[in-house]
Amino acid sequence: MKKTTLCLACTAALALPQMSFANASTSDLEARIAELEARLSQTEQVAKQAEQNASSFEFHGYARSGLLVGDSLNGATGTGPYMTAAGDLGAPVGRLGLEDDHYMEANLIHNRVAEDGSKAYYRIMLADSVETNNEWTATDSQLNVRQLYTELSDLSWFSGAFEHASIWAGKRFDRDNFDIHFFDSDIVFLAGTGAGLYDVQLSDNWKANFSLYGRDFGEIDSSSTDVENYIATVNNHFGNWQLMLSGMKAKDNSDQDVTTDSPTKRAENGVHGLLAYHAGSFYGAADGFSKSGVLVGSGLGANLKGIGSNADLNDDAKAVRVFSYGVTKFADNWRIAPAVMAEYSQDRIKDNDEFLWASANVRLAQEFNPNFEMVYEGSYQYMDLDNSVDSAKGSFYKVTLAPTVKLATSAGFFDRPELRFAVSYVDWSSDLDNYAVSLASDASTMGNGGETVFALQMETWF
Repeated sequence: MKKTTLCLACTAALALPQMSFANASTSDLEARIAELEARLSQTEQVAKQAEQNASSFEFHGYARSGLLVGDSLNGATGTGPYMTAAGDLGAPVGRLGLEDDHYMEANLIHNRVAEDGSKAYYRIMLADSVETNNEWTATDSQLNVRQLYTELSDLSWFSGAFEHASIWAGKRFDRDNFDIHFFDSDIVFLAGTGAGLYDVQLSDNWKANFSLYGRDFGEIDSSSTDVENYIATVNNHFGNWQLMLSGMKAKDNSDQDVTTDSPTKRAENGVHGLLAYHAGSFYGAADGFSKSGVLVGSGLGANLKGIGSNADLNDDAKAVRVFSYGVTKFADNWRIAPAVMAEYSQDRIKDNDEFLWASANVRLAQEFNPNFEMVYEGSYQYMDLDNSVDSAKGSFYKVTLAPTVKLATSAGFFDRPELRFAVSYVDWSSDLDNYAVSLASDASTMGNGGETVFALQMETWF
């Protein structure tokens, strides 16, 4: 801006009618200088307006792509953070060295600022996921639009508690979703199509978000609109504390066809709650951060991670989950990220079923130079599963060693891109062999344990 103004000043000065300064009167010079200053002031104002009204574009993305090889030199199948018998219940294990999918997200964003300072934000998110390692994957592609919405903020007619609020509508992930990256598990994931109002300042230390989402339930086709689940949410932030409350209604969900693997009565209502503490330190003991909390839900709200996304829940379903994780650097070249998550649920799919699982994971990183580090991960999961027909109890174990190349090891766990070679050993109790959680035809199962898995993977986000 300063360079532009200087150029304009020089141009304007050269454009002034030539005159002999020796013969010019002082008043004439002052008048011409005043005229020049007025023009410069007007030019600056026009430039500022143009800057305010200018639009901008952004491109953000995420991607991972990996090759997994079993100890028999065949491709490893059935692996991933949810490979255990409790995976269908949302029970994760450490993801490092187990992901073989090719997943990508591409986010295109347009920003616009109006003359009065009002702002518009438009976002479209494309995503795709395939398992095949071939270069041509059109027949396997799941390419789709996961988000499509517009958000308006800083509106001139907003005042008081709404002065800095934003309003949105469309299909989107809720802005305040958050996850445990090392588990590849959301703590809470609210998404669908609807509208909302963010950042309502109800007091000096109380900010609230309000939203209404709709999700489709269908017997065969997930895109069916026969049954719509409506989720109303108020998400409160009190300093470092978060209290999120959701209620949901899916009229006629209980009238859908009931199979032998479904509950006697599917839920039509549900409630969900989250209480979390977001600390700006590693449990108050070191630099870093930590997050801890508890989730509870009943009916349609008993699917604690994906709020309102499961139509098959029993009317009497109840669930409670606790979580805690954090990140810190405990030595000059060492970082650590512990994470724990546990859940108990009952009457979930059928009357009298009962599920308990608990996962613990620790990731360590040892920096050797600015671009190379060794990453170590150990994961343990305990499960006690009773689907009212069969039951199983046991443990899952995983250890991973992953030499990693990245741009800056000093930037921490969340700097990308990363290129990894990983070796993992996985094992589990024999009681869990070939156990299916829900006994449904699409339920995940586990074979025998005691396997070594080799992985090559890249991961990036920006």
